[in-house]
Amino acid sequence: MSIRLWRAGLPGLAIALVPLTQGAAHEIVGNRFFPATLGIDDPGVNDELSIPTVANFHTGDDPSFRQRDISGEFSKRITEAFAVSFGSAFSSFKPPGGPTGMGASGFQNFETTFKYRVFRDPVHEFVMSVGVNIEWGGAGADSVGAESFNHYTPTVYFGKGFGDLPDTLSWIRPVAITGQVGYSIPARNFTTTFGIDPDTGDPTVDTEFHPRVLNWGGTIQYSMPYLKSAVVDLGLPDFVNHLIPLVEATLQTPVSNTLTSGTMTTGTINPGVIWVGNTFQIAVEALIPINRQSGTNVGVIAQLHLYLDDIDPRGIGKPIFGGPVQPASPFPRN
Repeated sequence: MSIRLWRAGLPGLAIALVPLTQGAAHEIVGNRFFPATLGIDDPGVNDELSIPTVANFHTGDDPSFRQRDISGEFSKRITEAFAVSFGSAFSSFKPPGGPTGMGASGFQNFETTFKYRVFRDPVHEFVMSVGVNIEWGGAGADSVGAESFNHYTPTVYFGKGFGDLPDTLSWIRPVAITGQVGYSIPARNFTTTFGIDPDTGDPTVDTEFHPRVLNWGGTIQYSMPYLKSAVVDLGLPDFVNHLIPLVEATLQTPVSNTLTSGTMTTGTINPGVIWVGNTFQIAVEALIPINRQSGTNVGVIAQLHLYLDDIDPRGIGKPIFGGPVQPASPFPRN
């Protein structure tokens, strides 16, 4: 599941931060397990539940607001290669120096994502998926910036492990990269607001253009489970052998219809770690703004993620069309 950056509705706030074949649970490509990541979506197609995802950070406004998000997402496979996910977030904003109870809170717009895995190469540990995310306008609260019109974001996702490197580079084999590139298209090009100038009493007209935005990012990961199972067992503690340290980047760049938004790239760099179990994972990352417009201070995001396809492979974790999946451990064997 990925955390999104919202246009807040409070005064002064700006942008904050299919084949019917039987397969294996999780996105395991050859010996490579691609975990769910917090900043961008992973390249897999799975039956999973992220609940809760909790984030705390300061927006890039001047003065900065503290934003807290609690979100959840449920992903369900229709076939072995095609899944639909549903999610939303509850946001709260606190103004700087404001007393408890000040600010605003409410749900963001509901989102639906359709994702289809188009290619998987076990030998080279490569996987690619395509999808489209729909943010349903008007489903959330105006007070937290939920817009009244839809956004459509076609997206490409990919993952590549380096397990195919030669023996001389065996220590790099546990490394993997993932990435996504999406193009967010608002259903409305602009919004015009009519008002009255409080000083002169004259009518005013304010037009805000809604930009089309390139949502892009990636991760670099080092899998300790892969190191133990597919490279060398160093005899490390079992807890360490379940860890995947990683760094994520989540970035947004307005690319058209930018008359009122500008074209500055905003986003965060998120170093963190994932602890992977057989039926769930726990992850925590720092949120480091890349510039002043992306936020102030370092935030944090954490998530509990459940692998439904391993918890109940013949029930809720089974594709709607097709046979039950074979439970597959995130810990590969030689």
